[in-house]
Amino acid sequence: MSYKRSDNRKANQLREIKITRNYLHDPEGSVLVELGNTKVICTATIDHKVPQFIRESGAKHGWLTAEYDMLPRSSNKRILRDRYQGKIKGRSQEIQRLIGRSLRAIFDLTQIPDKQIILDCDVIQADGGTRTAAINGSFMALYDACSFMRERKWIKEFPIKNFIGAISVGVVQDTVLLDLAYDEDLAAQVDMNIVMDENGKFIEVQGTSEETPFTSEQLQKMLKYAEKGIKEIVEYQKELILKGLTA
Repeated sequence: MSYKRSDNRKANQLREIKITRNYLHDPEGSVLVELGNTKVICTATIDHKVPQFIRESGAKHGWLTAEYDMLPRSSNKRILRDRYQGKIKGRSQEIQRLIGRSLRAIFDLTQIPDKQIILDCDVIQADGGTRTAAINGSFMALYDACSFMRERKWIKEFPIKNFIGAISVGVVQDTVLLDLAYDEDLAAQVDMNIVMDENGKFIEVQGTSEETPFTSEQLQKMLKYAEKGIKEIVEYQKELILKGLTA
């Protein structure tokens, strides 16, 4: 008997995804991304100087980085702010590095030799998949920030080389599932996050057995589900951009 999901989705079905562009007034790029009940605000800020480590290296390219955090009441219990703990939580550091790596993989940094783009991801409501939602939202915020630079002729060529998408997969009660909600994440035997570009190439694969080792057959099925989900996300992103061009 297969696992029955609490929201009645099929095993290989995404939660509803919605991205609202230009969500905030001031940032060069800003979106609200909703993946089911998970909601993340992603902004892109253009800084007209590169970090010190880039300047000291003599490199002829700019930089792209990310920060990630969860608001205190984004979950069912209040989360302490980092400033009260005196350091950034290890989980937050891991996720913001994942976001930065993922976006740098599809970005030509030589097109912004004197600039840094900072992506801020703030989870306002968490129901599983916050890091993958943050990557999907950050990509759209980054795209809009690049359009902002192109309109002002700050860049010679559009620096985004490919679209990307990210999604979680896992195994719950021996059933492979796409896009785990929080209740499924809690019960998962295997939890995996996957980032791919629009050409089906992998950028990040992070997988962990929580309690039970998984088989190669389960792994292949998880990769197949992830590819399906990411393809749908990328198609949605392209539709949003096309609507913006024709509006």
